[in-house]
Amino acid sequence: MSKETKKSKNIEAVVNIYTSFNNTIVHVTDMSGQTITKVTGGMVTKHDRLKANPTIAMFIAKRVSEALKELGVKSLYFRIRAKTGNPAPGPGAHAIIKSLSREGFKILNILDTTRVPRGGPKKKGGRRGRRP
Repeated sequence: MSKETKKSKNIEAVVNIYTSFNNTIVHVTDMSGQTITKVTGGMVTKHDRLKANPTIAMFIAKRVSEALKELGVKSLYFRIRAKTGNPAPGPGAHAIIKSLSREGFKILNILDTTRVPRGGPKKKGGRRGRRP
């Protein structure tokens, strides 16, 4: 038996998840940064209010997994990003990771890449803030 038939190639990919409270965007790239697939909440549902829903996130993960299985990807790195300044990612991030791990992908790493504001420009709302 030759080396090629014995050892199957373990292809890796990076899953970039951006979740806000209005939408969920999943952008899958190979290790060099070339896009494999990109699926958003709007591609799965026509209702604006459901785009950030965990149930819709599961359908997004299903579409992503079909594209990855065609290419033979087995291992995934996750990079989760929330809206800048938010303490936690939106509702879809956890559902996507859970769904993809159930599909049989190996999770190598989960990284939070949410940007942190360091002072920056003045926030809107005026001196006394937003009042009801």
